[in-house]
Amino acid sequence: MTDSISSSSSPSSPSAGALLTGRNVLVTGGTGTIGSEIVRQVLSYRPRVVRIFSRDETRQADLRLELGDRPELRFLIGDVRDLARLRSALEDVDVVFHAAALKHVPACEYNPFEAVQTNVIGTQNLITACRETGVERLVYVSTDKAVNPTNTMGATKLLAENLIRATQDFSSGLVLSTVRFGNVMGSRGSLLPLLARQIESSDRVQLTSREMTRFMMTISDAVSLVLESMRVCGGGETCILEMPALRVADLVEVFVEEFCSIQGRDPSEIEVVETGARPGEKVHEELLNVGECARVTKRGSMYVVAPIRGFEPDRGVRADVGVLPDEFHSGRARLLEREEISTLIDRSGFFDPYRQLEREPS
Repeated sequence: MTDSISSSSSPSSPSAGALLTGRNVLVTGGTGTIGSEIVRQVLSYRPRVVRIFSRDETRQADLRLELGDRPELRFLIGDVRDLARLRSALEDVDVVFHAAALKHVPACEYNPFEAVQTNVIGTQNLITACRETGVERLVYVSTDKAVNPTNTMGATKLLAENLIRATQDFSSGLVLSTVRFGNVMGSRGSLLPLLARQIESSDRVQLTSREMTRFMMTISDAVSLVLESMRVCGGGETCILEMPALRVADLVEVFVEEFCSIQGRDPSEIEVVETGARPGEKVHEELLNVGECARVTKRGSMYVVAPIRGFEPDRGVRADVGVLPDEFHSGRARLLEREEISTLIDRSGFFDPYRQLEREPS
């Protein structure tokens, strides 16, 4: 199906440097896994100011220590639930990357209105403050769990996506776009750090379901998608990286073998315990809903879902009636082989700190 997706280029699209060099940038959730990597990559374009907006003063202190005392960095304590604080933080800002969210499925299931207040009301607060303060571009970080959601986290992220799209229709001075991620390998609270902790502390690891599949991306790929979407989008689009799918059980088995090798342990000593899907979890994920297929085009390694308004109907992919193309469904896409999973883990850099410790003299 991928070959039938038309490839389009945007020669008139500005470069990332043109949008970021000498500009004022704010990153919400700027101390999280994705937010902090956005900060690192944005800094390479020599912005005038990067404001790191988050609630966690400890993570801000850690990131300040890592990045050093740089005159272009500003660390702002704040919450997207606080509209007045956002208005102050956004003064003179040109570009905003919105990565702040409650992202953990179980936490959102058991605290649904907290998820609404951060993911929905917080996004609306940010949109309002951006329009009031003259921000030029806002890129929203979403998730594949927003597609046909079965849990609170996905439902709130879908509502936030809709806020972004709807706002574009009456915001001529503000360009808004969305990036939709798969699972980000090695991000804080994700599977790989959990497996590492379980192996270090016990002789068993947990697997929710042997049938479960997911789309996977590295942290670097995820943030590259964010910056590329900022460059190519004219307003209202949703961008999705062309990313591999895998069976989570295969990922767990490969990880256990390789991490045990680094730790000097026998992987056969580690028991894999199947616990069952958590409340709200899907067995498979989707990158698009069927209605979006008619508006998808391919740009390099990225799919772009055009906004409904102004879309030319003959440009996109038309799936069979009621059927999502296989590459957008993790259970029907080609699944990575074990060697490919090993390469993906290696490319993520997750093992690098452990290998460094292994090389250091005791």
